[in-house]
Amino acid sequence: MGRALHSIFWRAVGFLVVLELMLAPAILYFPEFKKHTQSLRAMAPLPVLRNVIDTLEAGGVFAYVAGQHFFKGCNTLGTAAAVLFACGAVAGEVHRGTFEIWLARPISRRRMLTERWLQGAAAVTIPVLLSTLTIPWLLGFVEQSLPLWPLILCALHQSALLVAVYSLTFFLSTLARAPMGIAFVMLFFTVLQFSIYLVENVTHFSLFRLTDVERFLYIQQHGTFEWSKLLPLLAISALAYIASLVAFSRRTP
Repeated sequence: MGRALHSIFWRAVGFLVVLELMLAPAILYFPEFKKHTQSLRAMAPLPVLRNVIDTLEAGGVFAYVAGQHFFKGCNTLGTAAAVLFACGAVAGEVHRGTFEIWLARPISRRRMLTERWLQGAAAVTIPVLLSTLTIPWLLGFVEQSLPLWPLILCALHQSALLVAVYSLTFFLSTLARAPMGIAFVMLFFTVLQFSIYLVENVTHFSLFRLTDVERFLYIQQHGTFEWSKLLPLLAISALAYIASLVAFSRRTP
């Protein structure tokens, strides 16, 4: 296993462990949430938060799980992981002075970059899918159950947002000479996007509107993706990947 692949593997393992550590207590708290929903709603300081609590209450255990795992855990921790996994993909090699050595490998630049992109994308998405597979088992501890297939569809939809953030960061990495600046810009961007989600008048301009609880309830109720929300995310990933190939093909040591 190469140094880069070894590093991304252990980052993915860490991401999975933290996701699971967030998911398990959240599910075990579900009986208490049902008991105190009205109290939580009364304490919510913002109208948007009250609406979220109303949605969780109306949607039952599925909405609660989607809110805790996808909207809270994957949107916050996942986007941070996507940025950190991608920011050093190329810029890190330049910063360490290993870029020329990396280019000396006897394979094409397109293959080289595609392998690096796929490794990071897998490290972002596989932990989301694996942690999602544990949800039915965890729900057994609180005497609840959910079918697995809608949860898998939700995990795939959530992964599309994470890969879009990852791909945009990856593109910036093909242009930059150091990863820290990219990480700062993209983390600031994702925090800003999550912040405006909580502001009533501008919430609909937030990127996280594409992966909020209502989106996951749509998937559960219709048994398929909400394509008007999924396709833009896939398009962003595709365009950012193509732009990365173009930028990398012109990059000089």
